[in-house]
Amino acid sequence: MKFGIYSSIADPPAGEHLDQAVDEVIEEAQLAEETGFDSCFFGEHHQDRDGFLPSPLIVATAVAARTSKLNVGTSVILLPLHHPVGMAEDVTTLDIVSKGRLILGVGLGYQPADFRAFGVPINERVGRFEESIEIIRRSWNDEAFSFHGKHFDLEGLHVRPAPYTPSGPPLWIGASTVLGARRAGRLADGFVAGPSTDMAGTHRLLDAYRQAAVDAGREPRIVLMRDAWVAGSRAEAEEIYGPEVVAAYKYYWRNGLSEFRSIASESDITLDRVARDRLVLGNPEECAEEFRRWNEETGADYFLLRLRHAHSGGPPHHRIMNAISTFGESVIPYCS
Repeated sequence: MKFGIYSSIADPPAGEHLDQAVDEVIEEAQLAEETGFDSCFFGEHHQDRDGFLPSPLIVATAVAARTSKLNVGTSVILLPLHHPVGMAEDVTTLDIVSKGRLILGVGLGYQPADFRAFGVPINERVGRFEESIEIIRRSWNDEAFSFHGKHFDLEGLHVRPAPYTPSGPPLWIGASTVLGARRAGRLADGFVAGPSTDMAGTHRLLDAYRQAAVDAGREPRIVLMRDAWVAGSRAEAEEIYGPEVVAAYKYYWRNGLSEFRSIASESDITLDRVARDRLVLGNPEECAEEFRRWNEETGADYFLLRLRHAHSGGPPHHRIMNAISTFGESVIPYCS
């Protein structure tokens, strides 16, 4: 099994500057590299005060410059908001700068505010998304091509330079619906299932993804994001991490994320209700056992751990550093 961290930049307390938060993220990534993690990922939202980034590739570049082995990635870039040629060029540049350490994760997006910020009709997102993936992949082939679609019309394009990684870096799709999972199987090199999907929901997504990947002649690659925290005991993990994850899930409920539509009221979102078959919490032995269970039941061999919650800004940096150290020293070595 491989592990990565999913990072965000917390809104700083009054009197502090955002550059300090960026320094903390870089420090967390450096520690992750030192303690056996494989990657550090960043997501995207716009006009948002909750810690998400409008330009995750820029922060990923900063992390790549301060590390030597750690893979850097996006989970996810909201692809319908971007022109695919510009995205192909930016990703190629970071792939070169990082010497092949980039993983591009993309998604549809679901928050209307993101689409309003760019004047992109949200009802066009699927068409723009699928055309963009085709254009990006063709841009990475170091050949001239033309493309004539509903949303993009390109003639005689040849994107240079070519990526460091032949044919471009891995392209993963993150999704939380069966339709999205099927799209990942058809178009992507890997599928990222979101952290708030429970075990039963994850099985539904993975069944759809695997079948679509096989039908498309692709080798399935499963990546699971997990809300996870390791501490001296389960009670300590719940005390530190519980309020953060509950705040995040209430945010998702208010914004209509699919896996929370069955919950009638925001007040029903409690740690007791959402923890089972979602969260990985406890002492090192409990966390290692839980990751092994997810591996055995889903076949996933890559986990992205969301330690800081963008929606609440916490836990604080020093606690995240402690958790990274403990995961690296006392959990990851026992997840084989």
